[in-house]
Amino acid sequence: MCSIYFLALAILLPCFFEILSLTCRPAMKETFRYLAGIAGPSGYGSKTTAEQVARSSSSPPHLLTAIITGATSGIGAETARVLAKRGLRVVIPARDLKKAVALKEGIQKENPNAEIVLFEIDLSSLASVKRFCTQFLALGLPLNILINNAGIFSQNLEFSEDKIEMTFATNYLGHYLLTEMLIEKMVETAEQTGIQGRIINLSSVIHSWVKRDCFSFTQMLNPNKYNATRAYAQSKLANILHAKELTRQLKARNAKVTINAVHPGIVKTGIIRAHKGFVTDSLFFIASKLLKSTSQGASTSCYVALSPQAQELSGKYFADCNQCNCSALADDESEALRLWRQTRALIHRRLQYQIPTQS
Repeated sequence: MCSIYFLALAILLPCFFEILSLTCRPAMKETFRYLAGIAGPSGYGSKTTAEQVARSSSSPPHLLTAIITGATSGIGAETARVLAKRGLRVVIPARDLKKAVALKEGIQKENPNAEIVLFEIDLSSLASVKRFCTQFLALGLPLNILINNAGIFSQNLEFSEDKIEMTFATNYLGHYLLTEMLIEKMVETAEQTGIQGRIINLSSVIHSWVKRDCFSFTQMLNPNKYNATRAYAQSKLANILHAKELTRQLKARNAKVTINAVHPGIVKTGIIRAHKGFVTDSLFFIASKLLKSTSQGASTSCYVALSPQAQELSGKYFADCNQCNCSALADDESEALRLWRQTRALIHRRLQYQIPTQS
């Protein structure tokens, strides 16, 4: 019985860390705004759903193409459903093709004309990411939106096939390579269509828990002492820094592509409900006061991907469909450049793939 409670606590732990980060913010007014769902400057708030955001966004002048990772469940699946309903072509690279097929069938049952393209990918594998990008580019499709949504929280120390800690490999490194291999297609599409390209990196409020002296590239690749929460937080910080540095590069070349990071919020999952018992039920009751629905969790990604209000904004951090402040470390341009260079060098060594140097 104790083992069941321990497992449930382990599953709930990331959620409570985010709740604690929220409730310990100095500004209690912000916490009240979140709980009450009061709209921010954008006109949206914590209770806004993805469909509400999509409905209020202007219809695209012609067919847009979006790639969404981690779209076979959770907020990724809801993001894919809402974008497809809005009329976008949705490309889903998935590790589990059976789940991807089921999602495609569900979306097309609701919208028979929805265009869903499926590929296989393992984001923790650099070779798999490279293979997917090659396959996608071979189709000759445009690319308007890239949502780097997939993420894992690995309780135990695991390594990818590239011998890199699994959380870092999946949440950050795979998305870094994916973005770098597809960025030229996005720039080209934006130039040809006149429609701004948008990249969204999924981050988390827990990124602010990372201290500068603990943010070591070599330790993230192969930690001496593994801590699941720290590994997750570091990967989410890296996603924001990635957005910061790539924004600088894109602006330097006057490219019509933006990249931003979003915190989706603390989202209800079926995995929490699956563990019954007094302890888990009590914890869920407390947590549920701050948990979002899946549609509410997908709203910020959809807002940054579709809203005219987010146009031209780049290198920013969003939560509850509003721009907000990230940590000082996440806002450090020199740290962002350092991480980008270290990552580029690693990928070149592992794949002999030379990422073009930007100004």
